[in-house]
Amino acid sequence: MKQSNNIKVITRFAPSPTGEIHIGGARTALFAYLFSKHSGGDFLLRIEDTDRERLVEGSDQRIIDSLNWLGIAADNQNKPMIQSERLDIYKKYTLELINSGKAYICTCTKEELEKEREAQIKKGLAPRYSKKCRSQISDLKISEELLEKGATVRLKMPESGKIIVDDLIRGKVEFDASLLDDQIILKSDGFPTYHLASVVDDHEMGITHVIRSDEWLPSTPKHLVLYQAFGWQEPDFAHLSMILDADKKKLSKRHGAKSILEYKEQGYLAEALINYISLLGWNPKSERELFGLEELVKEFELRNVHVSPAVFDQVRLDFFNEHYLREKNIEELKELIGQYPDEALKLIQRGGYATANIARDYLDKLFKGPEYGASLLVFKKSNREATLRGLKGVLGEIKGDKGEQGGGRDNEGIVWTDERLQSILSGVVEREGLSNGDVFWPVRVALSGEEKSPSPLELMLALGKDVVVKRIEEAIGKLG
Repeated sequence: MKQSNNIKVITRFAPSPTGEIHIGGARTALFAYLFSKHSGGDFLLRIEDTDRERLVEGSDQRIIDSLNWLGIAADNQNKPMIQSERLDIYKKYTLELINSGKAYICTCTKEELEKEREAQIKKGLAPRYSKKCRSQISDLKISEELLEKGATVRLKMPESGKIIVDDLIRGKVEFDASLLDDQIILKSDGFPTYHLASVVDDHEMGITHVIRSDEWLPSTPKHLVLYQAFGWQEPDFAHLSMILDADKKKLSKRHGAKSILEYKEQGYLAEALINYISLLGWNPKSERELFGLEELVKEFELRNVHVSPAVFDQVRLDFFNEHYLREKNIEELKELIGQYPDEALKLIQRGGYATANIARDYLDKLFKGPEYGASLLVFKKSNREATLRGLKGVLGEIKGDKGEQGGGRDNEGIVWTDERLQSILSGVVEREGLSNGDVFWPVRVALSGEEKSPSPLELMLALGKDVVVKRIEEAIGKLG
């Protein structure tokens, strides 16, 4: 049932603390956040820790840390709902369902259920519970006693008819009630299953819109039956299609997907991940692809979310990250990368570095000193003699250079600018009767040790006069 336009929108993100948030979970959280904030509503966090066997110590805090880093912290992040603290509440609601005839206690043993399952498989039938405990009647006292002893409770599902899920993304999806099993809602250990806990918690949190992965779509008919059994208004549902990897298989941590905090540790930026993840299944209905979080809140509409799966593209994520890294100012780059000289950090603003870690590694390598063979110094259209003349000419000019006003300042206080350095290198080309390849190429190799690198002018500004002189002298030594 579609919610009234007058209600306050409240969404939630409800992860299980069995690991860390990966791309799929982050997208679910992001879309729930954007949808609620677009309407001026609340975005809440719930920790679904009823699966005690798969619980990972500390992962609940890392979930909170991931949301905070991405900039989509829940409104209740300081006190999220935690299911394991609510067992008495689930038991109370379970007794209500039993006493109203909407659920029943199942006394079948594991062995009985396994025999039943094997017999059905031999007959070519889909395994399902036979409902032989469905007709049992227990009064309140007996039910309470059985629950204390560790009884299992099942929901009475309709045995015929259609159950229709009116999904905000997929439209109306029909389910044949006769094919649905009487689902367990309370386990013998006293913990609820996802179905009961999710419905009870969403009701008590006032959730108006449930935005979650499409793996939960087949469970939604059971949830609707639970809402009807309690006499509660059900929320609107929106099921997001899965995210595929490059091989068109489901993207998951089992198939190499990194967690959000791993991306952070590898030098990815929160704004890049938010921007990229927002486009995994959502279409802004324009050619635009760069969005800040505030802009996404303004633009996001569930009706523009695709039904078809999205494909995760690492190259595209790197594109976004390089863009946002390039947009950082010098002080921000120092925070991200390290306390390198300003002129060195300008190399990063020039672009070409997918992550902060890659940029840091490059600068570390650049300042450590190049390793290369003498043959690399000679441009393909040049020769050893012309290369030596070019390097010696540049060295002489730099040592005698008194600089000009403006630009970057090296260790001796001499001021260099792009224009000044261009003048020095071009002057050597003209005076010595050489080509640009005889001069610019060997200077760049001498400073970087690489065939492909920033321009010699950028490298000279980044390294400063002392280092430039030393490396050109070393290059001359290699050739001499």
